[in-house]
Amino acid sequence: MIAIGNFFFKYRNWLFILFYGTLFLPSPPLFTEATWGKGAFWIPVIAGLLISLKGQFLRGLTIGLTQIIRQGKDLKVYAEGLLTDRLYAHCRNPLYVANILSLAGLGILANSFWFVIIMIPFFIFVYESIVLAEENYLSKQYGQPYNQYRQDVPRWRFKIKGLWQMLNESAFDWRRYIQTEYTTLYIWLNGVLLTLLWKYPQLSQSDPDHRNKMMGWIILILGLVYLVVRYIRKNFLK
Repeated sequence: MIAIGNFFFKYRNWLFILFYGTLFLPSPPLFTEATWGKGAFWIPVIAGLLISLKGQFLRGLTIGLTQIIRQGKDLKVYAEGLLTDRLYAHCRNPLYVANILSLAGLGILANSFWFVIIMIPFFIFVYESIVLAEENYLSKQYGQPYNQYRQDVPRWRFKIKGLWQMLNESAFDWRRYIQTEYTTLYIWLNGVLLTLLWKYPQLSQSDPDHRNKMMGWIILILGLVYLVVRYIRKNFLK
């Protein structure tokens, strides 16, 4: 598993793009009117958005509360230090949990049976193997301090004790959040809005040509907003 994790770590960014692309592949629906009644399309829309938003909220909270030390070097597992405070004192992999929630929510939002039963379990397997590779590296690099941390803090679930007190006492760094997350938010918003238009013509109440134009405008407008934020980040948020 460690060797598999090192392989996936090397290509993790490309894998994320692949997972996004499979959202739009043909698939039987998870929820149908025959099974769930009229208006069944609202089930994946609401449930998917709530789960994916929860993932994005957790990502933002993790980054806004903690200065993330560089992870990875030359496409290999690497860390310049241990992260053991703030949310990392309650879960060893809050960003990975957030990414799983975000992508799982998009799969439900897409109402894609194949994505939910194949791609999401595979995505979890990818992260599990990457985490094992990272833990192997950190254990060798930092020894007993890391091994003690690993015993005290869960890998995937959150330790609730002291969590609310930590949140109340911690300051959220909006500048760091924008600097770090603007690209991820851009990709996520594209995924959400394009999925809604592509999968649910009921929402746009338009013919395919008009829907395609709307999708084009979304891509254009979000692209322009992304470029503006990128310019502000590089010139005013250093």
